[in-house]
Amino acid sequence: MLNFGQIIQAISVWALPVIFAITLHEASHGYAALRFGDPTAKEQGRLTLNPLHHIDPFGTLILPALLLLFSGVAFGYAKPVPVNFNRLNKPKRDMIFVAAAGPATNLVLAFLSVLALPLSAHLPAGLGPWAIQNLYNSVVINLILAVFNMIPIPPLDGGRVAVGLLPHPLDRQLAGVERYGFIILISLLFFLPMIGDALGIDLNVIWWIVSPVVNFLYNLFSSVIS
Repeated sequence: MLNFGQIIQAISVWALPVIFAITLHEASHGYAALRFGDPTAKEQGRLTLNPLHHIDPFGTLILPALLLLFSGVAFGYAKPVPVNFNRLNKPKRDMIFVAAAGPATNLVLAFLSVLALPLSAHLPAGLGPWAIQNLYNSVVINLILAVFNMIPIPPLDGGRVAVGLLPHPLDRQLAGVERYGFIILISLLFFLPMIGDALGIDLNVIWWIVSPVVNFLYNLFSSVIS
């Protein structure tokens, strides 16, 4: 049976990478929006690296805990940074950069974590393994966040990038999907795999999309230090 110290350590090697990943992901949207003319996030106090301003009590804490406890599935979300696309200098074009800022930040964090892994070998014996696990989890979490969020389904970042890239009227048609986006994602993430399990078929469509890209990026980044 794990003692209290072991439980805290087990939580910390996942909690810290997740907090950094979601905090910088959300803050980057706000900074990008400000850069392109929308100060909404700044006006509402969301241009901050304080994770407490980005954590959604249900989506970041309660939902992931319940899913891990009852299904073993890791899924959650942070409080979205407010962006008023109509206040951007060129809304259709600038939407692309604002939306892509979050996944791009996660890719940078993953790459920096890979670069930092060899440095962990020089840390004191008691700290080294803990740091290595944190950094490894940071690589995995940030790559999954980056790739998942770039799936072109609004309200994911990839959906907004696609809306910005598509010509009219396709852009409006895809933007109209956002009202159903959360239901679509929940169905693809949970209900479809559950149906597949009942039928003995792998219907984890999201993982079919995310896994190959994550593995490719992981191998690519790891080749830098190999």
